[in-house]
Amino acid sequence: MPDSPYLVPFDGSFELAAAPTGPPEDSPGKKKLERELADEVERLHELQRILYAHDHHAVLLVFQAMDAAGKDGTIRAVMSGVNPAGCQVFSFKQPSAEELDHDFLWRCARRLPERGRIGIFNRSYYEEVLVVRVHPEFLDAQRIPERPPLPELWQQRFQSIRAFEEHLARSGTLILKFFLNVSREEQRQRFLARIDEPEKNWKFSERDVAERQHWNDYMQAYQEALRETSRPWAPWYAVPADDKRAMRLSVARLVADAVEGLGLHYPEVGEAELARFEALRAQLEAEPNS
Repeated sequence: MPDSPYLVPFDGSFELAAAPTGPPEDSPGKKKLERELADEVERLHELQRILYAHDHHAVLLVFQAMDAAGKDGTIRAVMSGVNPAGCQVFSFKQPSAEELDHDFLWRCARRLPERGRIGIFNRSYYEEVLVVRVHPEFLDAQRIPERPPLPELWQQRFQSIRAFEEHLARSGTLILKFFLNVSREEQRQRFLARIDEPEKNWKFSERDVAERQHWNDYMQAYQEALRETSRPWAPWYAVPADDKRAMRLSVARLVADAVEGLGLHYPEVGEAELARFEALRAQLEAEPNS
């Protein structure tokens, strides 16, 4: 597990109000950030090739954030060098009727990456302890039998998430979870840009502004979710998101370091098979030129 100042501690002591939303004062300039990101993208490109060949581990990256924090752009930038055949991205929005007929983990569980691949969840089962917590009326559509009081329900869901993630980790899945921590003021500026710049109009909706009115409720929900579910086998990183370049570099480096830490290698071929290769080489070299 990569060491980082953005790692959410495992002892439940995380204070979201104290977590930075901007990069450190000694953060590199724009050009250096871009160069370093390119280096990390290249490193991840090679690591993904080995991950696929090694075929023992899967990688699951979970992204959660407030609107306009930069999830889509970060995923695109960090994974830009990865072979699309070895990566899959799923976005989880309002659940369908079929999804509501299952438990809250089901729709994400069926999208988990297989060994050798990187899976990315753009939002995830954590919505069930975030947006649903802020809007508990959404629970009515889930038709939960003998629904407990809300404080107990959230604790049950945290318990289910911890058990689910621990099971995945035991089965060979590397889990990294990123909360892209954007400030309320930076979100406001990005919403205004979506209004002012025609090419960004499509990103904006009335609901974005409506949800801003619940900012404090969301912050409380995020703080408790990160406290309850950051564990050594599935750590959370609260990455400052006010500077997109610095954020993307932080995420790319954390992912590359974690995958490198798995100790992957290309499969080794035994002596008998190498001897067979030599026989096949002789056969190929003996063929007449076409």
